[in-house]
Amino acid sequence: MEHPVKKYHAVVIGGVNMDIGGSPAGRLVMRDSNPGLVTLKPGGVGRNIAHDLRLLGLEVSLAAALGGDMYAAAIRESCAAAGLDMSMALVLPERRSSTYLYVTDGTGDMQIGIADMDITKCLTPAYFAPLMERINRADAVVLDANLEAETLVFIAENCTVPLYADPVSTAKAPRLLGALKRLRAIKPNAMEAMALTGEKDPERAALALLERGVERVFISLGRDGMLAAERGRLLRLPRAEAHVVNTTGAGDAATAAIVWAGVHGMSLERAAAAALRAGAITTECREANHPALSSLGERIEKD
Repeated sequence: MEHPVKKYHAVVIGGVNMDIGGSPAGRLVMRDSNPGLVTLKPGGVGRNIAHDLRLLGLEVSLAAALGGDMYAAAIRESCAAAGLDMSMALVLPERRSSTYLYVTDGTGDMQIGIADMDITKCLTPAYFAPLMERINRADAVVLDANLEAETLVFIAENCTVPLYADPVSTAKAPRLLGALKRLRAIKPNAMEAMALTGEKDPERAALALLERGVERVFISLGRDGMLAAERGRLLRLPRAEAHVVNTTGAGDAATAAIVWAGVHGMSLERAAAAALRAGAITTECREANHPALSSLGERIEKD
């Protein structure tokens, strides 16, 4: 008699927004009007991670803030299409939804972004207090640093299941400082790791994060791959090769892969390899979420 495969459940708490992206048809010329492509798509670190976790086979609930505008309707529709549970979302009809504007260069690499995410400040400890019992039924909880520091600390102190975090940006990374001691894993890039620790050297930054209580650290080094660390172990992995079309969402996919690896009990090295491959897969698509991510397990077996 076959036993049913366990379905893992993750709760992702963070930002959702409408992404407005611009890509030039050729070389990006600064301070000039560039012919190219402008897209309008639902995104946000929290939403992207949640969608990627769904592609990786987890059941996913997304707790985020939505306004009462047309963007909110489009975001809800996209989340429903991805199979995300939005029952913990905070809906504020009188507010505008988060919007993220970014421009890439001719290779698909982001050059600048502006985030209008004031509505996320409404995700307060008071909002989450009655939800913690539901949140703690999950197998993993993922935070992104779009939340205010006091909210991140409140959730961390009241969470009883493995907790993962994405720092989002150098400006927002320090919001996680009060939550570090509760984290199962964190995935900063080198600049975010420096913002959290004051250490320029990625290895020293990783060790500093471990000293502050994080169990596993995965520092994205861009073209130089990834540095992964846990107590007593530190390793570097080269980047996974890819035909890059667009880098938006690659970091979110890496975070999702780390969570996926965590709930499946994978080793540090395997988790880092999964993160690198997930990011590479996502760069080969113009969308922030690549359907091919569902084959991640098979892909890392071949690597």
